[in-house]
Amino acid sequence: MFGFLKQVGDYSRGAAAAAKGITQGLAVTFDHMRRRPVTVQYPYEKLIPSERYRGRIHFEFDKCIACEVCVRVCPINLPVVDWVMNKETRKKQLKNYSIDFGVCIFCGNCVEYCPTNCLSMTEEYELAAFDRHQLNFDNVALGRLPTSVTMDPSVQPLRELAYLPKGVMDPHGIPDEEGRAGELPQEVGADPSATRQHQ
Repeated sequence: MFGFLKQVGDYSRGAAAAAKGITQGLAVTFDHMRRRPVTVQYPYEKLIPSERYRGRIHFEFDKCIACEVCVRVCPINLPVVDWVMNKETRKKQLKNYSIDFGVCIFCGNCVEYCPTNCLSMTEEYELAAFDRHQLNFDNVALGRLPTSVTMDPSVQPLRELAYLPKGVMDPHGIPDEEGRAGELPQEVGADPSATRQHQ
């Protein structure tokens, strides 16, 4: 009698464990069903980065005063600033500026603390190279104007979920005039009535 009850208890525990496993698997399935149902066909389609995306750093040589604040605030002392002292003006004269994107963690400290705003974050994220030394950008490469996904005629830009109208999952064929579900950076934490008036 006790052996039969033990078998029933073992069977019940096994059935409960199986039901738990099936429930967990279905939960993952249903979670994926609510996600975007399309795959971005890279490189023919690319997602538009968010407003505060931290991509390649853009550098303006003429604005730099070689103060080396960017080096001091960098967690890994990454930017290399080569300068000489100009004896006539008694000021630092910048010779070369470089950042190794193979080491950079894209924290944005150099951009935030630059006193002359000669550094800025762009939305470029395609920095792959076959040689790690090609990731060391000098002031000429850093000064190149940033490219944008929306400016490339050979690429179809796709909006992220925050850019799409509420309830829309498929980013294809959405007119630019349509609203967006997410808020703009200046609207985050703003008065809701003022946001509604803006829309």
